Amino acid sequence: MIHAAEKWLLPYLAQALRPATRSGSGRPLTILLAVADHFEPLGKGAGQERALARVAAWEKGLPVLLEGLRGADGRPPRHDFFYPLDEYHPEIMDRLAALRERGLGEVEVHLHHQGESSAQLEDMLAAYVELLHQRHGLLRRAASGGLTYGFIHGNWALDNALPGGRWCGVNDELAILARTGCFADFTLPAAPSPAQTRTINSIYYATDDPVKPRSHEYGRAAAAGKAPSGDLLLIQGVLALNWRRRKHGLLPSLENSELGWHRPASLERMEIWLRYAPRVAGAHDVCFIKLHCHGAPEEHHQALLGPAMRKFYENILSRYNDGIDYRLCFVSCWEMAQAVHALEEGGKLG
Repeated sequence: MIHAAEKWLLPYLAQALRPATRSGSGRPLTILLAVADHFEPLGKGAGQERALARVAAWEKGLPVLLEGLRGADGRPPRHDFFYPLDEYHPEIMDRLAALRERGLGEVEVHLHHQGESSAQLEDMLAAYVELLHQRHGLLRRAASGGLTYGFIHGNWALDNALPGGRWCGVNDELAILARTGCFADFTLPAAPSPAQTRTINSIYYATDDPVKPRSHEYGRAAAAGKAPSGDLLLIQGVLALNWRRRKHGLLPSLENSELGWHRPASLERMEIWLRYAPRVAGAHDVCFIKLHCHGAPEEHHQALLGPAMRKFYENILSRYNDGIDYRLCFVSCWEMAQAVHALEEGGKLG
């Protein structure tokens, strides 16, 4: 972990030394919370029967988990399924689309790949996006008329971010995503993977360098009053150190916004997420908390769908939704990106 943290530790320490900021506007701090699931029911060699059983667990458990929970805008928590192109299965997609129709979350694009040319990758993405829309009624059309989607890169290897080109191999991936309709990337944080960038806890625009990998290492921060600038918007989850939970009684544990059996949601973690949550520069009364998980494997079902997750939602609604100091709104990843753009245009969130 120490070696992998070399890239982001100094930026983190600089952020940690800054005083915590609330809205500073006289208005409550609006918290936008989204959950991005790297949903891989056919992962690690699972057969069709097991994959469908995994989907069934979410069909049964998600409505029960969210029943009666409502944020400041009157809507329940959302759970977005980023489904991998490389695991495409028409019945699974239809069943996820049905969950979407019930208002429980969106279906977006996930991809594990290696060895394709830039042209082949672009064709793959364009064809998958069209398939999801035409056959399953998924995704949206942008104002320009083209289909648009959110993206998570498999194995964290966005824009060839891993050493040796593992799990990617394409240096102009950001531009390809932009051309095929990606409205924002939600891959990061990647730590403890070496794919982690130096830019952390940020909402920013990266401009692709088609020759070099890792064009999203840095970028221009999204800011109120400034139009989008760059090839791709990236919305990161929180990356920090948790000093309350220490390894061997000394070293702080890693906080990377992941949920699962080994990292259950808690009020303690919520405090860290709030402390380091990305914001749009100049719009300090809104913070963005993007969590992620791998929700398909059975070992995570209890942590993500069981009583502990229900209690977490109840606790944060009790503590962070009083309408005076805080407003808690549950959003999809698409809605999170739209909130960024609304703030860039000088608008206020309701």
